[in-house]
Amino acid sequence: MLLCAALVAGLEIGCTRAVLVRESSPIRVGPETRARVYVLEGKEWVISDNEVLIPEGWYCVPPSYVEEE
Repeated sequence: MLLCAALVAGLEIGCTRAVLVRESSPIRVGPETRARVYVLEGKEWVISDNEVLIPEGWYCVPPSYVEEE
């Protein structure tokens, strides 16, 4: 039991925790990020069937940052 507690404590050292950002705050993509994405087809957003590699450093912004037509 003591060994498990030591391992768990060791894993928490140096970890960075993230939570979903507020609507007013953009985020930057980290390394090796894969996700399904939406693409605009005509006037409709359609989700991809596959995951794509999003380049490190790209920004993700809340919908309020994008002006819809």
